[in-house]
Amino acid sequence: MASLDFQKLLFLYCQEAEEIPTYEFVPYRYGGFSFTSYADKRHLIERELLANDDDAWTLTQTGRAMGAMTRPERERMEQFARQHAGLRGDRLVAEAYRRHPYYAIRSEIAERLLTGEKDTLAAVTAARPALGPPGICTIGYQGRTFEGYLNILIHHGVTLLCDVRRNPLSRKYGFSKSTLARGCVGLGIRYEHLPELGIATEKRRGLKAPADYDALFAVYAREWLPRQMEALTKIQRWVEEDERVALTCYERLPELCHRHCVAKAMEKKCGLSFTPRHL
Repeated sequence: MASLDFQKLLFLYCQEAEEIPTYEFVPYRYGGFSFTSYADKRHLIERELLANDDDAWTLTQTGRAMGAMTRPERERMEQFARQHAGLRGDRLVAEAYRRHPYYAIRSEIAERLLTGEKDTLAAVTAARPALGPPGICTIGYQGRTFEGYLNILIHHGVTLLCDVRRNPLSRKYGFSKSTLARGCVGLGIRYEHLPELGIATEKRRGLKAPADYDALFAVYAREWLPRQMEALTKIQRWVEEDERVALTCYERLPELCHRHCVAKAMEKKCGLSFTPRHL
């Protein structure tokens, strides 16, 4: 099976056949796309459970032997396979667009595949979130999937993601610098990294109670941030250039992350009349 066909069938299966989707997707060049599924594919190939031919993926003999599933899962997959047996290529992609127009908002082929389908193209246009107003918001990736995180940025009209981690590495797929940057750029979101705004790992060790965090962030805001005017001015310039900037780090709760200190500093520096939103 061709890779594009498999990705679109996986998309429809996760969206429509599973109560809790195995994978999440983002609106990409050819519609719904899961970065995580491709990472899993690479791991399966490395473990010799999947063979990667020129235009197809096939389970190896070892992979078939390990592919045990419950009876309800097998029945659900078999029913899905029967329903979509004749749907491949452009017809499959177009059908995915009709059923789930949001995932076609960045498609490079939607107009060609949906020629004459004014209602479907209108639905795609209507599903496209508006760009957010210039300003600052913040987001942490703790507890989020890579695709779920990216969709939040899209839905809130973020145009520039500013990584304020000192060391932008993560054991969680998608959130190390190179992968995160590629994902953002592919969705039309600019990625910038300002490591000078990060806090050294050793200073975060041993933080337990809210008072520990409060003490660390008080020192950070009082002693470190005032020395980072060049970085803060960069963010200010981005806002003045009409960017909606999302400051990002790990922690889900902004009060447990230094990014809220950066946001407050920018609120004051830019003369913003609103409190930075935490996504």
